Amino acid sequence: MFIRLELGWLSHPFPLSSFKITSVDQIATLRGLGLERVIWLPEKSDVDDGPSVPDGVTPAAAVPANAAAAERPPSDAERQAAERREQLAAQRQAMQQCEARYDEASAALRQVNALLNPNPVSAAQQAQALARAMLDKMLAEGELCIRLLSSQSGDRFTAHALNVTVISMLMGRTLGLGESELLDVGTGALLHDIGKLDLPTRVHHPEDAFSSTELKAYREHVALGVTRGRQMPLTEGALLVLAQHHELADGTGFPQRIALDRMTPASRLVALINRYDNLCNPGPRGIALTPHEAVSVLFAQSRSKFDLPVLSGFIRMMGVYPAGSLVQLTDERYAMVVQVNSSRPLKPRVLVHDNKVPRDEALLLDLEQHPDMGIRRSVQPAKLPPAAAVYLAPRPRVTYYFDTVAAASVDAPAELAEAG
Repeated sequence: MFIRLELGWLSHPFPLSSFKITSVDQIATLRGLGLERVIWLPEKSDVDDGPSVPDGVTPAAAVPANAAAAERPPSDAERQAAERREQLAAQRQAMQQCEARYDEASAALRQVNALLNPNPVSAAQQAQALARAMLDKMLAEGELCIRLLSSQSGDRFTAHALNVTVISMLMGRTLGLGESELLDVGTGALLHDIGKLDLPTRVHHPEDAFSSTELKAYREHVALGVTRGRQMPLTEGALLVLAQHHELADGTGFPQRIALDRMTPASRLVALINRYDNLCNPGPRGIALTPHEAVSVLFAQSRSKFDLPVLSGFIRMMGVYPAGSLVQLTDERYAMVVQVNSSRPLKPRVLVHDNKVPRDEALLLDLEQHPDMGIRRSVQPAKLPPAAAVYLAPRPRVTYYFDTVAAASVDAPAELAEAG
């Protein structure tokens, strides 16, 4: 039976809220949730003998043969159009489900931030619960991918924390960190910037034009965050993430200017991902880099500032063209990377610009399924042709969340992909 749970994604242990029941263990877990009902989707369920036919109802097989023969079989064009509609519907559903999970996590984090002043202990408990729920999903069986979301809901403070948390935890999972370390990564990343809540908004994001006084005030957010973390209280591992998320491997970071050997594995992850997201999503007066440009800057200009195995693992996971990158394909079409499978980062899924296809039916092309096609080069948003810029609509803010590969593996039929 294929079912759907009427629960938030963070309120149950299954990787997805819609799934096919395949074991008695799943049934036992469902019973343990104390639900009054679940939604059954018969069209997605396995039926061995077909549904029974009630008395007085004529089964489809009993319809006269001449009536069935009168139905004209669909043409190839009609069949391809129907397949395309099904593919697009599945793509939209998968994206909507991922964005709903992101919105749920974002709302939970906003609630954590709202509790920081009146009830720091409760805030810590809820932050740890959110990190635990996300980790449970990540540790479920199956491959994970990173999705670019179209939603721009929520504030930058929350979006930045979630971006850093998701990528840092996925990196920790890839590098083989244990569960306790991953929980420290998640909790520390969710709260790494809470010290900024004690500072004026104008010094939340560093700028080249900052005076020495403004720069000093900005850098104080680390110590202020550690103070808040001790009041909550956080675990020592999570607290060190707050303390070290601006330290650098070569000792040029702040506030303590410690080198790599004194940084925890969790802090090394968060320091790198924090820098990456700040390059892609700078403050209101900063100039955003594309994800591809941000990766290039980190590798070409900052290799000495980060743990090299972590940086190499990050590039392998995110790909040379992370989600959000604008690219030109080898067939000359322009596209935007919208999903990266961490195990196959050189073959992402891209949203393709095609004037012959309405934007709301835009093709999502999985390059892994088309070995003769690839990415020729990265393109800056300002250098896209006007029609491609309108069609692809690059996001002003790069927002990520994770998904299972199975839920995100829908692709258009090969003949449609090649038709462009």
